[in-house]
Amino acid sequence: MWDTMRQAEAFLTTRKEEETAYIGEMLGRILNKPIVVALQGDLGAGKTVFVRGTARGLDVNEQVSSPTFVLMKIYQGRFPVYHFDFYRLTKDDDPLELGFEEYLPGEGIAFIEWPERLPELLPPENLYLNIEKFYDDRGEGRRLWFTPAGAYASQVVESLIETITWRTDGSLNMQCID
Repeated sequence: MWDTMRQAEAFLTTRKEEETAYIGEMLGRILNKPIVVALQGDLGAGKTVFVRGTARGLDVNEQVSSPTFVLMKIYQGRFPVYHFDFYRLTKDDDPLELGFEEYLPGEGIAFIEWPERLPELLPPENLYLNIEKFYDDRGEGRRLWFTPAGAYASQVVESLIETITWRTDGSLNMQCID
């Protein structure tokens, strides 16, 4: 399904919602041109938490919430932020009738939750993120798997991985942000 040219995958582990949002915020600070970010993960995995953090990094001042019942929300920051939720869509929904293609990527940063519902809407260059819950002896956590498709997405993931640091206890080093 995700057969576009992919570069190396990378993953980060978080233990708290704040850490997931922080990684999103760092991504938002790195993004400097339009891109589509496809977010997959079970209900409650942290997709909207990640988008909320990224929007903060893109200087969005509004409270970001899940667009499940309206399908799309638009926020203003350094770039327009388009937040889609395809959860309620089916293969029978006509993407052209929905009018989403003008936003993908459009002039902003587009986040698509549940992209597997309408995979044909993903442009060839995108950043795919799978958020996976896991449990171990330290409790619940998340693995954020980043799979870039294309040169810009690869550059973004490389910059993100270089930006994130860890403390000796294994927790994310969430540096003070201005």
